[in-house]
Amino acid sequence: MHPVTRAALTLGGLGVAGLGYASLIERNLFVVRRFDLPILPVGARPIRVVQLTDMHLVPWQRRKVDWVRKLAAYTPDLVINTGDNLAHLDAVPTAVRALEPLMEFPGVFALGSNDYFAPRVKNPARYLRDDARVPLHDHVPLPTDKLVAAFTEAGWLDLDNARAQMTIAGVDVEFVGVDDPHLDYDRYADVSGPRAPGTDVFLGVCHAPYTRVLDAMAADGVDAIIAGHTHGGQLCVPGFGALVTNCDLDRRRAKGVSRWWPGANGIPSENAPEGSAYLHVSAGLGTSPFAPVRFACRPEASLITLTPRA
Repeated sequence: MHPVTRAALTLGGLGVAGLGYASLIERNLFVVRRFDLPILPVGARPIRVVQLTDMHLVPWQRRKVDWVRKLAAYTPDLVINTGDNLAHLDAVPTAVRALEPLMEFPGVFALGSNDYFAPRVKNPARYLRDDARVPLHDHVPLPTDKLVAAFTEAGWLDLDNARAQMTIAGVDVEFVGVDDPHLDYDRYADVSGPRAPGTDVFLGVCHAPYTRVLDAMAADGVDAIIAGHTHGGQLCVPGFGALVTNCDLDRRRAKGVSRWWPGANGIPSENAPEGSAYLHVSAGLGTSPFAPVRFACRPEASLITLTPRA
């Protein structure tokens, strides 16, 4: 066999094997990632937060539902849901079943585009563009009102272009959130402003970490921003990381904890000015049903422990 032919067949075989692993194995290897954010007052007890994002549920995903239900065993002080819960017109009952044990704990949420519109088939190459969005008239609306009703009836606070306050373990926490920036539904100007007097911790919450929102929240002095949307890049290159973030956030912040300040995009966190906000972006738990693959980027939920400042 000609060496070129042999090389081509080898590469083709590796590609098929990689695709099989990404679609059949890794996208189901759910994992809990643990992070510490030192933003509490000195002397406060740690606060345990479970963040869920980008589940992209369809009614037949029993394995994912069962795994999410078990997260209640962490007995969080707070649950933060950063959107994209749905991927099917009939998935609201599935999402409610998955989250039911976690709804016993205090929670807040901000919606994502896949809480409003069902996913659709599109060219995967679009994700390599700066803006991978498609016009909204091409999308099928989802029963968003039923999802929101289930969350609010459980006592979770809606942070879509809203502010809210909550006392957790004796710590006064203020939240500011926006509706999905990926759909241009964010209206941060309507809720902007510094923390309320007496607030111990100031948290920003959004689905898609677009820099216009991160800059505005950081300028208002939030201690940390919690987001999702990026899927951590979804298809990553070992040793290199995410190829894309599906928004204007730089690749090195596609998942995990970094620092953010106005104008931080593209600048390493090591250069962060003193007092910069923490930014946590979760790689999330799901994929679009039309792109059911993950590579070098396992699906995840985040267990974030808020600890006292140094």
